[in-house]
Amino acid sequence: MNINATLLGQAIWFALFIWITMKFVWPPLRKAMHDRQKQIADGLAAGERGKQDLELAAKRAAEELQRARAQASEIVSQAEKRGAGVVEEAKSAAKAEADRIVAAAKAEIEQEVFRAKESLRAQISLLAVTGAEKILKREVDAKAHAQLLSGLESELR
Repeated sequence: MNINATLLGQAIWFALFIWITMKFVWPPLRKAMHDRQKQIADGLAAGERGKQDLELAAKRAAEELQRARAQASEIVSQAEKRGAGVVEEAKSAAKAEADRIVAAAKAEIEQEVFRAKESLRAQISLLAVTGAEKILKREVDAKAHAQLLSGLESELR
């Protein structure tokens, strides 16, 4: 056998092998590699979108937490104001009740003073009438009158 013919036959078979490979094997391999490349690119893009979505969700959660804290502090502030208002209402109601009780007590005291004065007037008028009666029963004498008046004065005390 001739080396040239063998070499030429091998070259023809090699060229035929390359042509068959390029025609029938290479397109499915190329399509599979392209599909795999596209799938990897889509996965990386989805991962990046997921990372961005996670960052966005974290920002939203922080904002919502800040809003909730602000709302909670506002509610606490309103509750404190309402509590202070209730305390003030209770103080004013208690003051009004105390003023009413004091006014009623003063009116009662005035009535008792009036009754005591009336009682004293009645007793004084009785004593004056009794004294005048005693004076009139005795004779008209300056010394006797002075003694009776001093006696009445001691009774009044």
